[in-house]
Amino acid sequence: MKALVVGGSGRIGSRVCKILKGAGHDVIAASRRTGVDTMTGEGLAASLKGVDVVIDTSDSPSFEESAVFDFFTKSSSNIAREAKSAGVGSLVVLSVVGIDRLPSNGYYSAKLAQEETVKSSGMPFAIVRATQFLEFLDVIASASTQGNVVKVSTAYLQPIAADDVAKFVSAVAMEEPRNQTVDVAGPEAFRASDIMASYLQAKHDPRIVIGDPQATYFGSKLETNSLTPVGTRAALGTITFEAWLGATANT
Repeated sequence: MKALVVGGSGRIGSRVCKILKGAGHDVIAASRRTGVDTMTGEGLAASLKGVDVVIDTSDSPSFEESAVFDFFTKSSSNIAREAKSAGVGSLVVLSVVGIDRLPSNGYYSAKLAQEETVKSSGMPFAIVRATQFLEFLDVIASASTQGNVVKVSTAYLQPIAADDVAKFVSAVAMEEPRNQTVDVAGPEAFRASDIMASYLQAKHDPRIVIGDPQATYFGSKLETNSLTPVGTRAALGTITFEAWLGATANT
């Protein structure tokens, strides 16, 4: 199998490249660093020659609402069009659990538009929706900090390690495409305020965590399970929060 990994130098993409190469597949890591710009289309057609599957793990360079929407819709449209023209067998896209439940969140709306672009492209596809990465806890803390206080929702998170995400994305990419959406999550669910308190304590961070049901998540009010998989259908990773913390402390 020959795979093109868009965002191949990023947190998930680089891990996917390593896994697929280790499994004996031919892998191209595509990014602006390697001369492929999915927003403009530059270098895209040439990189798709002989490719069997495109795996899109890219992220917007800006989180401003209109810029995010522009990135995901243009990039996905260009990838789907050029992949179809090149005779690529399938598209695999990394997305986010819960994006259809938070319409007030601009990033989530953009990801939902990306999914619709892929579904309507006429290409065989698979969408892997992941919960929040454990590696994203720092970003959540920063966005929730006022002075020495981190005010976080008491809604649940079921965070997943980047290594587990990459394993799931790689496994789906090596399967026959089934035009499906798969939810993946970590093995444990926590109230956001609880895991944040444990995380900062483990880092010897002096900030005080306060759980507040009204606290927003990047501008959006959360219900109890807004960010967790629905029912029991999600595939669960194996890396626990405690194991991830231990590994992080040793890097």
